[in-house]
Amino acid sequence: MNTIDHKKLRDTPPFDILTKEEFDEITKEAELRLFKKNEFLFHEDEDEIELYFLVAGSAKNILHKTSGEQFSVRYYYPGDLIGLMIMLAGGQMTFSVQALQNCEVILLKKTAMLQAMTDNKVFSEIVLEGIGDRMKTLYDEIKHERNREDTENIALLRTRIETIMSKATFISPTDTVIQAARRLRSQTSTGLVVVDDQDQILGTVTQRDLLNVIVANETSKLVMDIMNRKPYLAPVDSFSYDVLSYFKDDHVDFIPVMRQEKVVGALTTDSFLQLQESNYVSLSHAIHHATSLDRLAQYAAVNNRLFIDFVEELLGGNTYAYDVCELISNYNDKIHRQVIKIALKEMKEEGYGTPPINYCFIVMGSQGRKEQAFSTDQDNGLILDNYEHLPNKQEIELFFQTLAEKINHGLQVCGFPLCTGGVMAKEAKWRRSLQGWINEVERWVKEADSEEIRDFTIFIDYRPIFGDFTLARQLRESTTDTVKKGKILHLLLMKYTIRFRVPLNPFGMITTSGKDHLLNFKKAAVMQIINGVRIFTIKNGIAEENTIKRLNLLREMEVFHPRDVKNAKTSLHILMTMRLLNNINQIRSNKALSNELSLDCLDKEEKKKLKEALSVAKRLQQMSELSFGRKRGI
Repeated sequence: MNTIDHKKLRDTPPFDILTKEEFDEITKEAELRLFKKNEFLFHEDEDEIELYFLVAGSAKNILHKTSGEQFSVRYYYPGDLIGLMIMLAGGQMTFSVQALQNCEVILLKKTAMLQAMTDNKVFSEIVLEGIGDRMKTLYDEIKHERNREDTENIALLRTRIETIMSKATFISPTDTVIQAARRLRSQTSTGLVVVDDQDQILGTVTQRDLLNVIVANETSKLVMDIMNRKPYLAPVDSFSYDVLSYFKDDHVDFIPVMRQEKVVGALTTDSFLQLQESNYVSLSHAIHHATSLDRLAQYAAVNNRLFIDFVEELLGGNTYAYDVCELISNYNDKIHRQVIKIALKEMKEEGYGTPPINYCFIVMGSQGRKEQAFSTDQDNGLILDNYEHLPNKQEIELFFQTLAEKINHGLQVCGFPLCTGGVMAKEAKWRRSLQGWINEVERWVKEADSEEIRDFTIFIDYRPIFGDFTLARQLRESTTDTVKKGKILHLLLMKYTIRFRVPLNPFGMITTSGKDHLLNFKKAAVMQIINGVRIFTIKNGIAEENTIKRLNLLREMEVFHPRDVKNAKTSLHILMTMRLLNNINQIRSNKALSNELSLDCLDKEEKKKLKEALSVAKRLQQMSELSFGRKRGI
């Protein structure tokens, strides 16, 4: 016989604010019921609709149109009340509720529920607040008409290269130079993509390459003899600003566009004719050609007024704040890569030579997720090719220890403070072979304690930015399933997530600290959404680092309802906007960068938006706690 966990229900909002008598009255005739996946909790054809409290699993409501079409407008998660709207509407609202997973629900006494809402004003207000379209202002927040007269910088940010790329022209490596020239002329293009029999890219041939061969009277050569075997490649979802910077380099005039391992298009200088010059492109070009740390530090995001103005302009142009954070992260990637190149040059000059094995430099945390603001420190590491069996093992370890120390120092010079938690490549813990990392992830899953879980949350968002990216891909492929199955790990992640409660009291008021009414945007708000999404991402085996992309995949997998995804995105937009503008204000006022903001600086409308965003973060935190904490003694 299934029994009801009254204590768990008693501790769950809004039941935790009822008096003992009110709670006992509601639950004295309560029953625990079980529904299997795809089973209806109730159907609109039924005469009597029950009132349920969802303990475990998830469900969706289904509206049935007269045409026979049915669609869902929301999902129910643990902690939700099901059937309350119908009860309050006197049965005039009808829809079905179907289990998406096996569900445990508590059948509540409706008359007692209504009596408690009559007697307890606070309880009634909280219950009613959860009904209706209370997030409508969030949906509308980023739907309003955008400024048509966008500046050139904003146009560059908003344009993905898949919208401006042209069709790629392919050629075989065994074709002659003359055949390549004829193909190029017939296609009126500036470059060709060289592919093998399986359409895998081998390199590129451009007009410049062909002219050099013709001038040298070497037209008998084959394409494979003259092709560029290491061309620049652009992911299909890149922003135009990030790729256009490469065309500032005189040696680049043709870039293949990739979707995973396949060529899906090509970019030339003509691709960008509709886009004007951008300050961002000029800065990117300057970073690429900076040969010293002192020179490079001038272009650091926190130091460069041109870049700060650019970010502020984007925010003022109604650009999504999470897209702006991606721009900042991409910009920081460029600085990281240049720091690494300078460090490698120093290693060679000091007699260490070139890297003895393949390696991959990874960034983690907010940089790994492409969600950086101006206030940030270093979170990075190294994945080395398996080397423990090699006779020069100690030399390899010394090389990469020295290289990592140079990189971390260079990043510090360029505006990235050292990580106070030591999450940096110079630390042996964050510098391992591929197999070493695989073993460490397995250990984390089996043995991690509450202290180590912080390290895992930083690591799991890793992303490669320099070196052999296949090492990072192999690590992700080798560990995703292991992490997915780690139930104890999921529990620890949930406990870590709820360490910092969203600062909303039971009355929906924002709580702050100190006489200045400070709120830490990162710990108290942004990270609650990021952490909550991460837990569901891990549970469902999603190999993606960025929170927005994770949300989209969770929606496609029907783990999150589209409305919940839209709420989370809009909340991130609001919170990240406030955080970025706060950082910019701190920089302009020569104040120390922090994630704390005084609510006294916000007007009434801004506080309203903040409250709504925090309510989404709180809901996601509660979803995580109830979904992953059930039956585990918490």
